[in-house]
Parts: sequence; C-alpha cells; structure tokens
Amino acid sequence: MRIAYICTDPGVPIFGAKGASVHIQEVVRALRRAGHEVTVYAVRRGNLVPAELADLPVRIVRIDAADAAARERAQAEAAALLAQQVREDGADLVYERYSLFSTALADLAGAGIPGVLEVNSPLIDEQRHHRTLVDEARARSALRAQVRAARTTVCVSEPVRRWVCGLVDAPRAVTIPNGVNLNRLRPSPEDPDAVIVTFVGTLKPWHGVADLLRAAALAREDWRLRIIGDGPEREALHAQAEELGLEVDFRGALAPDDVPAALAGSAIGVAPYPDLGGEDEQYFSPLKVLEYLAAGLPVVASAVGQLPRLLDGIGVLVPPSDPAALAAALDGLAITPQLRARRGELGRRRAEKHHGWDAVVAQILNQAEVQHV
Repeated sequence: MRIAYICTDPGVPIFGAKGASVHIQEVVRALRRAGHEVTVYAVRRGNLVPAELADLPVRIVRIDAADAAARERAQAEAAALLAQQVREDGADLVYERYSLFSTALADLAGAGIPGVLEVNSPLIDEQRHHRTLVDEARARSALRAQVRAARTTVCVSEPVRRWVCGLVDAPRAVTIPNGVNLNRLRPSPEDPDAVIVTFVGTLKPWHGVADLLRAAALAREDWRLRIIGDGPEREALHAQAEELGLEVDFRGALAPDDVPAALAGSAIGVAPYPDLGGEDEQYFSPLKVLEYLAAGLPVVASAVGQLPRLLDGIGVLVPPSDPAALAAALDGLAITPQLRARRGELGRRRAEKHHGWDAVVAQILNQAEVQHV
C-alpha cells in the first residue's frame, strides 16, 4: 500500500533530535517493515538522517514568514500544496500528524483517499499558552475538518482524546499510546564504577529537570547524573548545577541513533515531570520512559498522566514537584543493585510484550480498517 505521511508542523523536522522527530521516524519505520511504500510530505526536513531511512522519499514545502499571522497563513498554504503533491504522486492512505491549520487529510479525503489523523497534544491550547496564536477560529475549523474526514483519529493519551472530543464530535477517536523501538534500544551493562542516573529529553520546564538537580543536591547516596538533551532551559540548568555544586554530565542534543550509546552504562532512568495542575495537563505519552524500559533500566518517575499505569509493578513513582521524594527514591535504587536488575528486566519484558512500534502501528491501521482499502 502507498502511504503518504504528512506533517506540516514547522517546529518538527522529520530528521531531527526531538521526541516528535523520533516519533515520526519510528512510525515510518514500522509502516515500511509492514511492507508499505511510504513517502513523507513536510515543511522541515532536518539533517540527522538515519542510515536505514536514507532512501525515504521526502517532499518539502518550506514555510517562510515574517510574523505569527503570516506563518499561520503559510502553514495552511503549505498543507494545500503538499496535499496537491500527494494527489499528483498517488496514495492509497494518508497518515497525518496533526498540525495547526492543516486540512491536507480532509482535502485528500474529498479526493477519495482515506486518512488516519494522529493527535499528539492539544496544539491549539499549547500555541495559545506558550507561543502566539492569531487565528484561533481557523485553527479550530481546521481541526474539525480533519477529524470529521479521518477514518480514525488516533490520540496518544486519554486527555488528548477528551480534548479532541471537546472541540469536535469525534466518534471514531481512539486512544493508542506511543511505542518504542525494541531493536534500537537494548539492555546494556551498568558502569562498574558509578551508579549513573540518566534523563533523556528536551530541556523545557514541563520536563522537571530543575527538580532533578535539586534532588541530586539532596541525595545521601553516591550516584551521578547524566542529562541527554538540549532546549531553552540549558543555560539556566547549567547555572543551577554550578550553584548547587553538582557535577552533571550534560551530553546535549543527540541524533536519535546516538541515544542508545549515550544511555550505555546507565543504572536508572528518571522522568521527573512536575505538577502541571491536573490530569488533563499531563496529556503526554512518555517516549523517554518507554525508551528506558526498552533499555532495561529501572525507572523513577513522577506519578502523573499515563505513568502510574505504565509503570505499575515495575517502576518507582514519586509525587510530582517533590525533589526530596525524588532524591529518596533514587537513593533507594542506588544502593540496591539486585532490585535495579530485577526491575530493569521486568521493564524490558513489558516493553517487548506491549509497546513495540510494530504492534502499535498495526493497531492504528486496524482501527482505520485499511485492510479494505
């Protein structure tokens, strides 16, 4: 089957280092492993191209705008141009990652090409709260058109599904959490000389790295902190670590294919999400935690969103925004290597049984009933 994967989000390069880029690449890999022919249509390419995706056809329509209003119009125009490109190339199915102002899937459904809409976050709310949203009415209208045209709307968490259903009648909306690449991430031995606690992710406030540094300053046991990722809080976090007298191994942003090597030697994976003000604010499907599980790492995480269910019986949960509790949990695992090994083994088993990308993507295609396409 010929599948057109569309992403018109200017903040998400197809071949980038951020979690959204990893997500796109993994869905594409799974579709290709299932025997489908995939072409990507996007507004940003990126330059961190994995070897096995070097032959992936990528069509780019660039967005060039001087201000927020112009950028919103340019997104809609780029989506229309990409939809036209899909019509010219031909496709049996459209798989679109929800982006503000795009109606590409809806346009193509009108041309007889069925589609899957994947919604990863409440983008309209995010844009309004954290960036600039000029034409909210147009953004809402685009979402309604996309959801109504889609064979199925796949949401990565229940709060995201509720958000979609609150804006548009979406009887075909379902919740399917993210997956993980079980081949790219595998267990490796711990560093024999140190207990390394590792965080992977973008350095933004809602990932809680500032709380993690405070926890490291409160630690009573001997463990070292490694932080893989970059973002707008980088300088502030470096300054905080220096002020607290911490030696932190900041690795910076890495290409997705380099993350497994950077995880090597780790003893614990940590996800210190802060309290964002309620269940519906914790709408993410945590790629980093799935990666920790696949890498055979025991996990210490905040008890928010999907994490209590995901880590039930295998992880250590702590209250969000509580550095003292986080420090105590990390201390407890740091001094019990046998417990770390057992929890890491259980986590890997759970990832293998429930969270491989091939199974996730097969479930999505089944929801869309594409076997009849």
